[in-house]
Amino acid sequence: MIILFTDFGWNGPYVGLMKGVLQSSAPAIPIVDLLHDAPTFNPKASAYLLAALVKGFPPDSIFLCVVDPGVGDPERRPVVVKADGRWFVGPDNGLFNVLANEAKDLQWWDITWKPEKLSSTFHGRDLFAPIAARIAQQNLAGLIEQDAQKRILPDWSQQLAEIVYSDHYGNCMTGLQVESMCAECEIEIGKNTLSRAQTFSEVPQGRAFWFENAIGLVEIAINKGNAQEMLGINVGDAVEVVS
Repeated sequence: MIILFTDFGWNGPYVGLMKGVLQSSAPAIPIVDLLHDAPTFNPKASAYLLAALVKGFPPDSIFLCVVDPGVGDPERRPVVVKADGRWFVGPDNGLFNVLANEAKDLQWWDITWKPEKLSSTFHGRDLFAPIAARIAQQNLAGLIEQDAQKRILPDWSQQLAEIVYSDHYGNCMTGLQVESMCAECEIEIGKNTLSRAQTFSEVPQGRAFWFENAIGLVEIAINKGNAQEMLGINVGDAVEVVS
């Protein structure tokens, strides 16, 4: 399957245009819309979110990932990464840094293939989608393998103490993995100090808390409320862990 992860938004033509290329080039390959509201213009926050989300997908899944504020810049390389059997196609701007750091088996390629016509602002359609379709058909032509360890950006922690995503309910995910937390740990964000709960029903309606979400990240929520609005939280806001 080809899984889409972008900051394009769920409205507008961009996702549909990419899907059109995929269906034309590899019509037998299923397409999964994983996320189209990744942190806008923010490859770093998106990197922590992507690394947590991919763990539920099988080997040989192909992730077409476009969070690419540097599109068209000749210094920003287009790449393919294979991490623990899963393929990732997209920009070399840190988006794959976290999952690459976590991978036990890692390969990295620069994309040298070019289409006949390449828009300077839409590599998702013109470059990354065709490459994803080619990989789905086991065609690796136009890829030059690199030393993966030299491409991982240094000085990135595997934990990011920031808000990286807010969902439809206003629940706010952080880049912190719960396995790094103690059961008694509290989260401070702004003027708010939040304790842990296992489920929403453990706390009274209207109370804020943090919990382990379905992909193993620390998430902030309010029982039957919108944490983003009620606590004034935005992507990029720092959180602090206290015990």
